[in-house]
Amino acid sequence: MNREPPTIVVLGDVIADVVVHLRAPFARGSDTRATIQTRPGGSGANQAAWLASLGLEVHLVGRIGVDALGREQAEALRAARVVPHLATDPRLPTGVVTVLVDPDGERSMLSDRGANLGLRTDDLPNDLFRPGRHLHLSGYALFEPSTRPAALTALRLAREHGMTCSVDPGSASFLEEAGAASFLAWTGGVALCFPNLDEGQVLSGERDPAAVAQTLTRSYGAVALKLGAGGAIWARAGEPIVARAAEPAPAVVDTTGAGDAFCAGFLARWLAGADPADALHAGLRHAARALTQLGGRPPHPATSPPHRAAPAT
Repeated sequence: MNREPPTIVVLGDVIADVVVHLRAPFARGSDTRATIQTRPGGSGANQAAWLASLGLEVHLVGRIGVDALGREQAEALRAARVVPHLATDPRLPTGVVTVLVDPDGERSMLSDRGANLGLRTDDLPNDLFRPGRHLHLSGYALFEPSTRPAALTALRLAREHGMTCSVDPGSASFLEEAGAASFLAWTGGVALCFPNLDEGQVLSGERDPAAVAQTLTRSYGAVALKLGAGGAIWARAGEPIVARAAEPAPAVVDTTGAGDAFCAGFLARWLAGADPADALHAGLRHAARALTQLGGRPPHPATSPPHRAAPAT
């Protein structure tokens, strides 16, 4: 099936990442050599940047503080060819996450979501919701009572305007706090869900990856389950599961943003009409690319004018 990918509206966090790349095991109570860099981040913003790097027209809806960090985040999105729709919060600063990357490339995060917690329904530009477009929702917007109305309104507007929708649950620990039944009630019926294995296990109550994916097809049109080094699988009710191994990365530098890159690579091909195997391959290829660099965004945004991703063949 051949078609041009639609304009994508992403709703999610805008964050400044302080990436601490440990050069030795963490020495609690003492000194540890490290490389420290500040980079643009936030799962929603990262996914938007990866999508834009693939040639799609992407709009990001979010919230920043009235501060230098917020202005830097907006500029970084524009440099990545994402159209930002960022409300400014008069009280809360721009969100910051400290990302601790161990010598093996695994990362742990300390999160202060800041202005992201102030997202309101009034922050949603109504003219972004149009027939034929796609809404991608970061699950973080659903976990806080203060931001949940905006996320649910975005899903409602998308459905009312005939848009397709996808959701990335975002955090296994936050899912446990919110409760699987609640999250499934908020997002049930969405066309595509992108959990990782930990998130999928919380949502489904299953442990085996295939069982996780199959169970979640009762709530979603399709599931692309991220398995880290185990690759990824696709499931849709009534169809055989499709599995693909992870793409080899020359060296794992930082796992931050690998899941976001997978979502973008998969979504770009899926929206272009690609079959599941092709979409999985694209997602895993971009995830492997993300593993080779520090930070969660595609490197060196292109300076040429935006172009459309090639339709699937």
